[in-house]
Amino acid sequence: MSAVSEQPVVQPAGPGSPLEPVRRRVVFVVGAGRSGTSTMSGALRALGMHVPQPEVDADESNPKGFGEPQWVVDFHDELLQRCNVHVSDGRPSAWYECGKLAAFEPLRGRLHTWLEQQFVDGGPELVIKDPRLAWFVGLWRSAALRCDATPAYVTLLRPPAEVVGSRQRTYDAKVGEVQRTAAWINMMLHTERATRGSARRFVRYDDMLADWTVPVFGLGQAFDLAAVLTAQANDIRAVHAFIDPGLRHRSPSWDELEVPPGLRDLAQATWESLDRLAEPDGDVPAVHDRLDELRTAYSVLYTEAEAISTSTALAAHRDGLAQLPGPVNAVVRRNADRIPHTVRAAVPPRLRRGLRRLAGRRRG
Repeated sequence: MSAVSEQPVVQPAGPGSPLEPVRRRVVFVVGAGRSGTSTMSGALRALGMHVPQPEVDADESNPKGFGEPQWVVDFHDELLQRCNVHVSDGRPSAWYECGKLAAFEPLRGRLHTWLEQQFVDGGPELVIKDPRLAWFVGLWRSAALRCDATPAYVTLLRPPAEVVGSRQRTYDAKVGEVQRTAAWINMMLHTERATRGSARRFVRYDDMLADWTVPVFGLGQAFDLAAVLTAQANDIRAVHAFIDPGLRHRSPSWDELEVPPGLRDLAQATWESLDRLAEPDGDVPAVHDRLDELRTAYSVLYTEAEAISTSTALAAHRDGLAQLPGPVNAVVRRNADRIPHTVRAAVPPRLRRGLRRLAGRRRG
């Protein structure tokens, strides 16, 4: 245990109550963006938990702030670039690519050093939120444990049609409704799996807007958060002022989105199973089994879609190669010839033929 964590902060208790040491806690707000994650992070901050500074600036899409540490966002962007993964990636394989970084000691040490400093600067109870965080749950869990802190996870739940519609209005329109729906399924199913067995809670966005005190104080009890459990009247008023149900736009339905029926039905089934996790005693093996089935079904659907769209992908690659300047094109082909024979031989023959066709060459 570090020298800092050996001296736990003492939290004032009620009259006549003994002083209780506040142990280190870190609450990770995970799940898809536009699901109410900023609302949860902001509420916990208003009650006294520490959001590492500086934070991402508020903008028109989130005028009351994101509740996201800028360092965390930059760190995740760097890692996603290393993995060639997009924050809204729909590929099931993307989780494997990100997961490999959890074993990379230089990254583990770097994150541990930063997190330790946040406990020193901000106190024993932190809240860290960023939609990208779900890709690196294992890396963050390791860092928390190395800081002698107890990690806990809260996932906000909002119907997928609302999330997709909100993201379409807010973010880059080049990413379509189909891809956003697939990304929501991929994100939510794998986030659930990554946090299973840990201290966690699922909270409906609707419940936060209707009466935030019920889910937030439920979190405080479940995670033993001193800042929440000892909140004063001024803290509670601050949360009431922060949460504005009027900021929620009109909620679209599936009928307003151009999503194929099969993908839509899978998203809806995923939502219905995740929604059960928000019920008292709903986080049970029977629901986990159903979510595992849905995760397998999504992987099968995605693999089939990839196979069907192979011609489109190959055509796009050929077109991209053809657009390269002549000298660059020649360098690309020469570099392909430099791959050792033992490596080329390990590639299945059918795939080798496809790669040659992709490069515009055929064996004579």
